[in-house]
Amino acid sequence: MSVVGFDIGNENCVIAVVRERGIDVLLNYESKRETPAVVCFNEKQRLLGSAGAASAMMHIKSTISQIKRLIGRKFADPDVDKELKMLPLETSESSDEGILIHLKYLGEIHVFTPVQIMSMLFAHLKTMTEKDLEMPISDCVIGIPSYFTDLQRRAYLDAAKIAGLKPLRLIHDCTATALSYGMYKTDFSSTGPVYVAFIDVGHCDTQVSIVSFQFGKMKILSQASDRSLGGRNFDEVIFSHFAAKFKEEYHIDVYSNPKACFRLRAACEKLKKVLSANLEAPLNIECLMDEKDVKGLISREEFEKLASGLLERVSIPCLRALTDANLTAEKISSVELVGSGSRIPAISTLLISLFKREPSRQLNASECVARGCALQCAMLSPVYRVREYEVQDVIPFSIGLSSDEGPIAVMSNGVLFPKGQPFPSVKVIAFQRSNLFHLEAFYVNPEELPPGTSPKISCVTIGPFYGSHGSKNRVKVRVSLDLHGILNIESATLIKDDMDDLVMAGDHNSNSDAMDIDPIPETVTNGFEDITNKKLESPYSSVDGIRKDKGTRRVDVPVNENIYGGMTKAAISEAREKELQLAQQDRIIEQTKEKKNSLESYVYDMRSKLFHTYRSFASEHERDDISRSLQETEEWLYEDGVDETESAYSSKLEDLKKLVDPIENRFKDEKERVQAKEDLSKFILKHRTSAESLPPQDKELIINECNRAEQWLKEKIQQQESFPKNTDPVLWSSDIKSKTEEFNLTCQHILGSKTSPSPEDKDMPDSFNDP
Repeated sequence: MSVVGFDIGNENCVIAVVRERGIDVLLNYESKRETPAVVCFNEKQRLLGSAGAASAMMHIKSTISQIKRLIGRKFADPDVDKELKMLPLETSESSDEGILIHLKYLGEIHVFTPVQIMSMLFAHLKTMTEKDLEMPISDCVIGIPSYFTDLQRRAYLDAAKIAGLKPLRLIHDCTATALSYGMYKTDFSSTGPVYVAFIDVGHCDTQVSIVSFQFGKMKILSQASDRSLGGRNFDEVIFSHFAAKFKEEYHIDVYSNPKACFRLRAACEKLKKVLSANLEAPLNIECLMDEKDVKGLISREEFEKLASGLLERVSIPCLRALTDANLTAEKISSVELVGSGSRIPAISTLLISLFKREPSRQLNASECVARGCALQCAMLSPVYRVREYEVQDVIPFSIGLSSDEGPIAVMSNGVLFPKGQPFPSVKVIAFQRSNLFHLEAFYVNPEELPPGTSPKISCVTIGPFYGSHGSKNRVKVRVSLDLHGILNIESATLIKDDMDDLVMAGDHNSNSDAMDIDPIPETVTNGFEDITNKKLESPYSSVDGIRKDKGTRRVDVPVNENIYGGMTKAAISEAREKELQLAQQDRIIEQTKEKKNSLESYVYDMRSKLFHTYRSFASEHERDDISRSLQETEEWLYEDGVDETESAYSSKLEDLKKLVDPIENRFKDEKERVQAKEDLSKFILKHRTSAESLPPQDKELIINECNRAEQWLKEKIQQQESFPKNTDPVLWSSDIKSKTEEFNLTCQHILGSKTSPSPEDKDMPDSFNDP
């Protein structure tokens, strides 16, 4: 069983696995610890990860990156519109208001959703992991931003399912970071909590968590974020600066050219990294646009002035997190700074002034999330035994529930699960209903959500109630926040008070009830009841979905859940089939490439050997024929054979081997013949020596066999030496090996017939000498 953690960043992905000696970060096919989160389509196949990033410039209009910003979002969202403007892709709105991405592939326009693109990334990471571990994987833990909505979390699970993965948990990035920090800390006291602030400045967002640590447990006190403040925003500041500068100096508008934008953005990202360690940095790009070379220079001071607005925004989620945690900066024991965008010196300076302490960099800024995910996977997996450590996470939004009769005011403010509610968590609500009814799950405070995000989560139909006869009955609905932070209506149970109908047909064997319902008196309010966070055993007997207890019957009621914007099971199955087809096409193309490369290598290799290694083993006529065939094959490879099938390359390779194999066999057999000759000579000497100690009759037989074998070998060698090397041997090494085997068998037979036991010995029982 696998124990794997995936950190799917906006720019790069990291894979961590748990081994016996600890947690390792896997290297990708290019021996790098980070894999670009890029999917690129060329004419015939997908290029994923590093291969996709390398091909992005050549296929800029069919390269998808930063898919994390699109998954689970609506096409009309203002933030989505900004994201799509940065990607030179053709997109449209789907029937469920989602995003559709149009790409040219195999000569046709194919349409993909962000979930499908994300599943391709998951499948690529899964393949790399399986190759490294040399075993199939499915169980994993995946890191997600804490601000992800219910729909975005479900989209991640759908993408993982399409890729063949089974996430044990979706864990918040800062929670994973805190886990990788706290699990190995041994200096936490059990007398009082230690407060640590985790600030993750990623590629596209900034997340802040205040975490309370005690020995053996950690608790998230608060979470805050800026969804559109990350390292790429600082890149964009430099990009805008040089775009304006180049328009003025070189009269070129890079915004009008997607490739020029791509190259300038990449150069600005490198320049930002240089400024982290230097006071100024130059920028030089050859032939950026209109065959013009451009150059520029920017100082760190100038960059910080340009980015002053962004730097001010860094403090906002930090202050909000402190406020939500009811703490002051002085109570924070440590500030842990992580994330790919955290290396900007000005951010550290700002945090020093805010928290009155130097930010710590104990954790690997790029790998801490993946390591925390792998650690959480080990804790959830039965494969590894991990010391007891409690991880208490909280939801980022307030969630409410309403019925046909209005909002369900479980709390005074009408919230079912308030912001900051620890999860997993379960609430059981009781209703008085006579027939089918509906429940709506929604976010209570839309201002907490990204702009344009719908507050609706799901609609659930409960019922119909069979056998209710129009009378009102109690219906208990179990609502949960699971390990992923996703809201689920798990089940509904109809409770009928019926003293006259206690005897029912069916199997009356008593079974343990899985429902966690407290059978205590309840108070009915506005047609429903609330039992929150009960975790008690229920000793009801179960009869084919019907449970009874002292005058009550409990009947399971159908629950049909509709997730707004979510994928249906049929859609997931269809996407899974499409992913398998795409993967098969990728394998076919890779196998074709390998066969083509094999043919090309064979041509160059044989051309060299033909006039050097194999020269004396081929006649002039054979060399001419093979040389001509090699030349024709090479020309075909670079002309008509540039884009052929695997079978075409295999056929060409077989044709060449038919010409070359006889020569190659002569060359190989000469070496093998020498070795076979030495082996036979050694056996002749061995048997001749051993014959000295035999009786005269046996000795004569052995000596005669040795002489015959020696004479045969001498004659054959003389005959072979009379022929040139460029003809097929009259004496193959296989002939000598056969003769050696025959000679040995004959000698062993002679020796064996004389040393075999006498008939009297054979008739003697095996246990004769047993005590």
